[in-house]
Amino acid sequence: MKEIVKINLDNEMDLILAHKRSMKIAEMCGMPLQAQTRFSTAVSEVARCSIANGKNSVLVLGINIIRATQKEILAVLTDEVDLKKCNPEAYKYAAKISGNIEYIYTDNHSKTTLSHQVPSPGLLSDAKIKTLVDYFKYEPPISAYDEIRKKNIELVALSEKLGESENRYRKLVDTIPVLICIVNDRNNVLLSNNAFEAYLTAPFSSFDKKSISTFIHDDDVDLLIEGWSRAKKIRGDFSTDIRIKKDDYYIWHNVSIIPNKSEDGSFSSWLIYFVNNNAQKMIVEALKDNSELKEIQLELESANSKLKFKNKELEQFAFIASHDLQEPLRKIMIMLSRASEHLTEEQKQLYYFDKITSAAGRLSNLISDVLNYSRINNHDKFIGKVDLNEVISETLDDLSLIIEEKNAIVNVNVLPTVTGLEPQLRQLFYNLINNALKFNTLQPAVNISYQEISASSDKSFDQAAPVGNFHVISIADNGIGMNNEYSSRIFDMFQRLHQRDQYGGNGIGLALCRRIIENHNGIINFTSIPEEGTTFWIYLPV
Repeated sequence: MKEIVKINLDNEMDLILAHKRSMKIAEMCGMPLQAQTRFSTAVSEVARCSIANGKNSVLVLGINIIRATQKEILAVLTDEVDLKKCNPEAYKYAAKISGNIEYIYTDNHSKTTLSHQVPSPGLLSDAKIKTLVDYFKYEPPISAYDEIRKKNIELVALSEKLGESENRYRKLVDTIPVLICIVNDRNNVLLSNNAFEAYLTAPFSSFDKKSISTFIHDDDVDLLIEGWSRAKKIRGDFSTDIRIKKDDYYIWHNVSIIPNKSEDGSFSSWLIYFVNNNAQKMIVEALKDNSELKEIQLELESANSKLKFKNKELEQFAFIASHDLQEPLRKIMIMLSRASEHLTEEQKQLYYFDKITSAAGRLSNLISDVLNYSRINNHDKFIGKVDLNEVISETLDDLSLIIEEKNAIVNVNVLPTVTGLEPQLRQLFYNLINNALKFNTLQPAVNISYQEISASSDKSFDQAAPVGNFHVISIADNGIGMNNEYSSRIFDMFQRLHQRDQYGGNGIGLALCRRIIENHNGIINFTSIPEEGTTFWIYLPV
């Protein structure tokens, strides 16, 4: 059915409208006067029954096109009441004068349909039907009531459209992942979307410092309040980045404050929305940190270059100084030797020749030790596989005289092959075994053992053992030992625990050992008990 006009049946004035418009449609469709009267009267009878007994009654008048050669006028009345049951006489009379009436009542809704054939369907074209629609759309009001009613209907239609538009807008605002609120000049929050309300733990009714302090980072509160005040003062926009609290942490958001203008440009409220830009902020911070890291790296590379240059200068200085010191010292020792040839033992003692010669010898050894220490450096071109069994064998050969002199016992287990610098490792074992033989008042007994450890291995043998995969070589002796109070400085330069007249040396040997181990990315520790012995633990990475 093509709808021509719709009438809400509320009172007697609507009954008049129903009768007159039924009559007019019948007339415009070419029905004879008698048929017009019968059809409009039947419609009036049903409409009267609806006005008297019905609820939310609506009458629709229209044209039903069955086929091109068959068309009919329809009057369809819907109601929430069983009208026929309320007034069967009215329906009986309407059926009598109309002849074509249908009635249905289901699910608490009734539908009454009255129809009448159009005598000349060919004349009732689509253009003619559109003319009928336009006629009733723009027809002058029948009465003042009709005019008011038309205006009310238009207002209701506009209100419904406005409501639909507001609902669509509200749904859109509530579904987008943006925190939105509308605030007036007096800081009152007029409206906030679901996302904002769900984000906050307490109601948000006022856009002031006290309220926003509950969910905005303390360092950002003043920034936002100042921006809000400036936006109201200049009647313009404001935007900045702030941190909003979510549970127990803060998330970066970009907040924008813009005037909520109407079509004529006026406004009395402000649209404030917060957009999550935490990921972007983190990327910016990461890039900033990366830039700072690069600057630090460049500074570090520059410092390393300068340090390498200074170390090179220091090595050259140590070498030149040692060489230049050794040369006059050798001449002094030669001249002392020649001068002493013509002196008696009493004269030698009188002029302290023995003490001078001994002091010169110690100075020569000290210069040699300092030179050796300065030369210890890690040069990749010398790194290779080193069989420690061969190193120990050669070291014991070098120490064979002192071993025989002290009748020492040296036990060596099978040792591993490691990656390192052979000359330095030979120096390492020479110093440690030599110390084990030297600092001993008994028959020296030296035990050299090996084991490999991992992160999960038992390390109870050494409380200071590192975590990781290491070759562990231990050198244990039965010597004089030392107190643990010396553990923090035993590997420092020129540290001596005994007088020179008791044990020789310059206090550089263990410092040299630690330097060698550091060059090999290893660690050296010791455990010791006074008068019982010392064990040195050497850790070299696997």
